[in-house]
Amino acid sequence: MPGPDPHDDTSREYEQFEKELLAQDRDAAGGDTADVDDRTAQHLVNDLVDADVVTPVPEDKVLVHEPSGTTFDSSTQLAVFHRGWTAGRDADAEAE
Repeated sequence: MPGPDPHDDTSREYEQFEKELLAQDRDAAGGDTADVDDRTAQHLVNDLVDADVVTPVPEDKVLVHEPSGTTFDSSTQLAVFHRGWTAGRDADAEAE
């Protein structure tokens, strides 16, 4: 039985693809909050509450990001998360 055809070897392409995915994961994990100050975050969160994307839970002092079900106790964390979540969703839509 002959070995695999060297012209059909895609292992290098797979390795490159895997490296790109790891780089994307690293970028997503290290969310940069430098461009989101408290005022910007508060405006975004207010807009998201008005759009029924975020539900405030006053008795627990948290904000619930409804599409993901994720809970936050900081408007800045929520704003950064929502930006990343939206970017990821948009990237998925472009890939389809």
